[in-house]
Amino acid sequence: MSKQQNPEEFYNKLRTQLFETASWPSEYLYKFIVPTDVEKITKIESLFNNVGAVINTTESKNGKYTSVSINLLMKTPDAVIDKYKEVAEKVEGVISL
Repeated sequence: MSKQQNPEEFYNKLRTQLFETASWPSEYLYKFIVPTDVEKITKIESLFNNVGAVINTTESKNGKYTSVSINLLMKTPDAVIDKYKEVAEKVEGVISL
């Protein structure tokens, strides 16, 4: 979600896309971008601990940002959106893709 986009518009559009493109439960790939900060990266990872998530991080070329990719089996589109909201609420400066 870009900083300019209304969060509710983003989530409504995402919910519609998820219902149209997958049968649930389904694997879902979360992608987040954060300023490279061990505390922020650890916080995102901790929100997905103990749920069977596969987590990969990649630092940008200049090291300023880190991409966090998380693959996880989710039960419903609403569960996907709830997790996006939780990350946005708990990790300052995160960009959800």
